[in-house]
Amino acid sequence: MASEQVSNISVAQKQESGESKYLSVYILRWGLLLVFLALWELGARTGFIDTYFYSSPSRIIETLIQQFSTGAIWKHLAATMQAAIFGLIYGFIAGAALGWLAARFKTLSQIVEPVMTLFNSVPRIVIAPMIIMWLGIGIASKIAVAFILVFVVLFFAVYTGIREVNKDLIDRIRLLGGNERDIILNVYVPSVAAWIFSSLRLTVGFAFTGAIVGEYMASSRGLGYMLNFAQNSQNADLMLSTVVLIMAIIMLIFALLGRLEARALIWREDR
Repeated sequence: MASEQVSNISVAQKQESGESKYLSVYILRWGLLLVFLALWELGARTGFIDTYFYSSPSRIIETLIQQFSTGAIWKHLAATMQAAIFGLIYGFIAGAALGWLAARFKTLSQIVEPVMTLFNSVPRIVIAPMIIMWLGIGIASKIAVAFILVFVVLFFAVYTGIREVNKDLIDRIRLLGGNERDIILNVYVPSVAAWIFSSLRLTVGFAFTGAIVGEYMASSRGLGYMLNFAQNSQNADLMLSTVVLIMAIIMLIFALLGRLEARALIWREDR
């Protein structure tokens, strides 16, 4: 009885220590950001920082408020979100499907893996100009750029997830009378899920990168178009406010994915 009480106290102390450490890191992280923004604003107001080139936090906020209040931002935001989301969905499905098939069939793996490895070594952003040339400046080219960036990451996530499965687990399930369906549900799916979630934030970032790069190169709307317009007009306020908006969107999506991952992979030991 006494040993159980000691054990419970030890666990509680570890939890409190972990929470305290997380809170300290959280406060330090945001504290440093606030100090940076305060120094930036102070430098801009005193003339130490040239706001023509570097803007200021207050001017960035004013530009964002103006963009949303006038409604000018919505069509650009919708265009980027549409291209990124469709590119993410299509890339997720195609990459996961090809990764699954290549991992399950040795002949296909011998054909596909070298090609995908070679393709992965090429900076995929350089493909964007060719895609725009082939598909035009419409939304299809932006979806295609986002698709390619996501497709490669998901292929290797699923392919590696299946190839890294412990073969002993498969043998044990078969010894216990399990069929192929049991192996897929109890071995392959958990392994692949862990790899997918570990790369999901990367793929979301790539999806937005592909959409924005495509818009930056050739488009009449989208956040990438706004960055291009701001650069050509030397409008630092618009450029940095667009960058801040992109960062805020991705951070929000990352936070949602983190919660989803915590619920979906609750069985992991580190959870």
